[in-house]
Amino acid sequence: MSDKQKTARSLEGRVISDKMTNTVTVLIERQVQHPVFGKIIRRSTKLHVHDDAGSREGDLVRIEECRPLSKTKHHRVVEIVSRAEQ
Repeated sequence: MSDKQKTARSLEGRVISDKMTNTVTVLIERQVQHPVFGKIIRRSTKLHVHDDAGSREGDLVRIEECRPLSKTKHHRVVEIVSRAEQ
């Protein structure tokens, strides 16, 4: 084995659902350029994320990849960047 240590990819997104136990759904948005027209368009991805931090719906969170925790969960919450206003 080599001495290099893999760094987990981290992303930021907004929590859109916290109805499951220890799991939240996070929406990741990115902007890409359309290949033909050149217009900037929004693309989004929904991820199931393991949550021990206690994030709520509307919070902005930082997540990172980890080993598969279930059939659909492959990320975990690292920190809550900002809380939702309520």
